[in-house]
Order: sequence, then structure tokens, then C-alpha cells
Amino acid sequence: MQTILGAGGAIGLELAKALPVYTTDIRLVSRNPQKVNDTDELYSADLTNRDNVFAAIKGSKIVYLVTGFEYDLDVWRATWPVLMRNVIDACTEYKAKLVFFDNVYMYDIDAIGHMTEQSPMKPPSKKGQVRKQLVNMIFKAVDDAHIEAVIARAADFYGPGNKTSVLLETVYKNLQKGKAAQLLAAGDKIHTYTFTPDAAKATALLGNTPDAYNQVWHLPTDPQRLTGKDWVALFAEEMNVKPKSMVVPKWMVKMLGWFMPIMREMYEMLYQNDRDYFFDSTKFEQRFNIKATPYKEGVKQVIQHDR
Repeated sequence: MQTILGAGGAIGLELAKALPVYTTDIRLVSRNPQKVNDTDELYSADLTNRDNVFAAIKGSKIVYLVTGFEYDLDVWRATWPVLMRNVIDACTEYKAKLVFFDNVYMYDIDAIGHMTEQSPMKPPSKKGQVRKQLVNMIFKAVDDAHIEAVIARAADFYGPGNKTSVLLETVYKNLQKGKAAQLLAAGDKIHTYTFTPDAAKATALLGNTPDAYNQVWHLPTDPQRLTGKDWVALFAEEMNVKPKSMVVPKWMVKMLGWFMPIMREMYEMLYQNDRDYFFDSTKFEQRFNIKATPYKEGVKQVIQHDR
């Protein structure tokens, strides 16, 4: 049994599509799980509840933790460490391997311009401190020989039908409405993005590769160095619209945060937008001989999905 915790999210849905290459014994866990494959087993659970987590993991050989919580620091502090503790304990008890889908928030601000698996964990944000805590919990369990685990790490992501991508919300959807794309903090800085179908296929592959465990992997991401304005131009070209854009300065994001909770939460993360942000997945590409979907093709798939 391979179990997806957080099966209803952007990565969980794509992961469910990718896993049948390896098994048809798949359990989808969320509050209201829906079948993706005919043979999927569905389990409704509240992942903030320890008993629910143990019941969801029982009988699993591999557990994929891909869930997300509300983008709120207080929520993250209250829920993430507790969930990770419960998942590690359940994987230990039931001898299940753990695959954790992670982001880059724990990296040092000076590493953002070229992130690798060896980049130092020195988070400049409070949300990053939570993510670092989770990574430390996993590797302590690994070091104590309680579990085998792999961390599958992605950059900011985009993909067909994705409703939580900042790129799609601020660029693509505004262009769809005839509005100017919004670029947070800067428009001339490089920003790489991971394509969600690539991320899911790579996560499934890592979970089913025994020698990939007990280490961090960057998921395949196109190395083309596009700036914010380049992304606007790419979407506009595929949509056959004018590449209109505006930069939302940091002071404006802070001001909007007085009225919009999401902007208040995003303000501390703007260091990822006001400088180059490059995510290097060379390790994965060389080990598995797999390349990421080129950005132009990824953007085409996003647009075609909505037609």
C-alpha cells in the first residue's frame, strides 16, 4: 500500500496519477478524498488528529506527505510540527517509509540565487523556521534508525488546474481578465518554477527507488532563467494578448496586508522575489536522466487545460 496524505491538493492529485506506474495499491487520504484511479482506496481523515493519522498510515509501505495548511504563520506553528510528529511515529510503528514534499523556505537568504541540496538551512523568515524544524525532525528519526525517509523539494510551482500557484494567480489569471500581470517586489529578477506534473512523477519515482532514501532531492525544474517580465511575455504570447505588467512594491504589499491576510503573510517572503531565485535540480537529472518540462510547454499545458 502506498498512501498519499493530502490527496486532494495540487501535488496530491498529480501524484495519484503518477503512482500507478509502480502500484495499483493506492490509498488517498484527505477530508473528502475522491478517486483518481479506479482501484484507489479512499480514507477520510482529519490530519490534525493523531488517531486519524495512525489509522490512515496503518498497512502502508510508503507514505507521501504532500498536504498543505492555510498560509498563516500561527496555523503553521500549531499544526505542522504536530502532524510531522504523528506521521513519524506512525511510520515508525507500522514500518512505513516516508516521502515528504517540501519547499525552499528553510534555505539561507544568500543561497536563493542558486539553491542546491547542499545549500545551508538558515531561514530568514518565521515560516522558514517552521520548515527547518520539520526537516530536522525527519533526519533525527532517520539518524535514530526509526524510519527511512526522503525529502522531495520543489521550487515555487505552477501547473494545469493549480489553484495555489502565485505565478498563475498574479500573472496568468490577471492576463485572462485583461488586466496587467502583477509582479511582486520586482520584475527583472530571475525566478524558476517547478511544473506540478514533473514534481509528482519525480516524487513517485523517488518513493519507489530504495537507494534514494535518507537524503534531499531537488525535483526536476527547467533551468531556463526567466525573469518576472519574461514569464509575463511567455504567457501573453501563448494567450495572444499584450504583455501588460506592473510591479507591486514591497511597501504596497505591506500596506495591503493591513486589509488582506494573505498579503500580510506574504510580506516576510518577499526576499524570494526581490532577488534572483534559481533552483538547481542537477542531482536528480543526472541520477535519473530525466529533464523537466520546458517552460514554454508547461505554459501551453496550463492554458490548454482551461480551454
